[in-house]
Amino acid sequence: MPVLIPPAERSQDTRVGAPAWREAAVATTQKAHLLTDRCGQEAVTMWQPKDSVRDPHMARHLCRAAYIQPWRFRVEMLKGGGTVEQPPPGEGVTLWKSKMKPPAWQARLPLPLHRDARAQQTAEVVHAHARGVRLTAARLCRAQNQINGQLRQLLRQRQDTDRRLSEVRKGLLINQQSAKLRDYRPKSEKVPDKADSMLVWEEEELKAMKRKMEKDMEKSETLLKALASCRDTLGHCFKERLQAVELMNQPLDKVLEQAGRHSWVDLFRVPSPRIQGQKTPPPEPMGAYTPECAAALHEAKHLLMESKDTLVDMAKNEEQILQQQRQVSDCVCATLAQKMRETMELKERMNMSLGLMRGTINRCTKFNQEMYITRGIIKGPLSKSHLETREKLDRPLVRMYQRHVGTQLPEATRLAQGTDKLQRHIAYMEKNLQELLTARKNLIWGLHCKKKGYDVDFNVVRLRLRQQHPHVCYEQAQRLISDRDPGKPAHRESAIAPQ
Repeated sequence: MPVLIPPAERSQDTRVGAPAWREAAVATTQKAHLLTDRCGQEAVTMWQPKDSVRDPHMARHLCRAAYIQPWRFRVEMLKGGGTVEQPPPGEGVTLWKSKMKPPAWQARLPLPLHRDARAQQTAEVVHAHARGVRLTAARLCRAQNQINGQLRQLLRQRQDTDRRLSEVRKGLLINQQSAKLRDYRPKSEKVPDKADSMLVWEEEELKAMKRKMEKDMEKSETLLKALASCRDTLGHCFKERLQAVELMNQPLDKVLEQAGRHSWVDLFRVPSPRIQGQKTPPPEPMGAYTPECAAALHEAKHLLMESKDTLVDMAKNEEQILQQQRQVSDCVCATLAQKMRETMELKERMNMSLGLMRGTINRCTKFNQEMYITRGIIKGPLSKSHLETREKLDRPLVRMYQRHVGTQLPEATRLAQGTDKLQRHIAYMEKNLQELLTARKNLIWGLHCKKKGYDVDFNVVRLRLRQQHPHVCYEQAQRLISDRDPGKPAHRESAIAPQ
């Protein structure tokens, strides 16, 4: 028969389980609950932005209100006194109906499409780099085209300057030819005059022009080499940049239009307020716009500005030298023409004097011949058989008259005196006639010299006008000056020179 244990003293706790057992179960439950909350919070946190994580020190029912508060529209006061609600700034989709703008959601864990997203991001980076490289290549190509255009202009200007330099050198040869031709003048015409001074002045001016043109040619040659080197550098950078855009089929000019830039060096771009060109990106060694490209474009811009100024200066100097050379040549030709007119005037005077002297010489010669005839008549006949009665001093009338004392007839004395006087006059006339003949010979020689000097000056002017024609090249003038050597031109005139 069972024995019943009497109930113990009744306590306040009606639970049967032991407290330790119950506390162990509660602890296990609390631990599982905390673990569940932590894992859930951590799982949600990995899928939410950092600013959306709940503050552990804030009550749970207040976390959502604090989290949503930055999303709500803001009320702004207007100047007129009214109010307007504006969404908060930043990225995200604006919900106008609920007047909220949640921020853009960003996950910190890779999504299932992470590989495709990374591939798309890589493609975007590659495309952005390709676009930058293509834009840089377009700018390099445009700069290279402008450098080529500037090279062509510089080469054409160098050809024009070289042609003008050849004309200046030909002018020096013409000056030398003119000086040599004037050496053919007779000695009496070689007195230094203004024409010789003008030839010397022309030579000095032409030498100064030659030095100036040669300096322009040297400067343009240096600039030409720099432009060619810059063009090669731009071409190398352009080809290097094109390696990244070989598979992208789009014209480079279209790329520049999309970028709003017609020229990277900014010299020939048409200014327009509607076109806002992109700013120059900073050079990056690993980017699309490398320091080498920046240096090449900067050098191209500098050389283009310098070449533009050089072209203007060369064209201005060429035009100035052309006008100056024409003025100098016209002055020399005008001086030679003035000398020719003066020579012609003196020649006419000498010819008139020669004509007057010719008449005087003829009259003096005729008078001298008459004086010789008169002297022969006065001297009487050569033979006794030719004597007449009136010529004898022992004729009857004279013999009878001489019988008177102191009567000497003057016939013989007067005849001797007259004959002597006539002889002296004849000698004086012969002396004057000889002086007239000598003066006439000098006039003839002077007239010949004047004619020779006129012909030489005329040939000099004709030679200058013929050699200055544009069809006469420098080599032809050089051959002419080498073939024309006056040597000793005075020997030919010495045969007819007055003794």
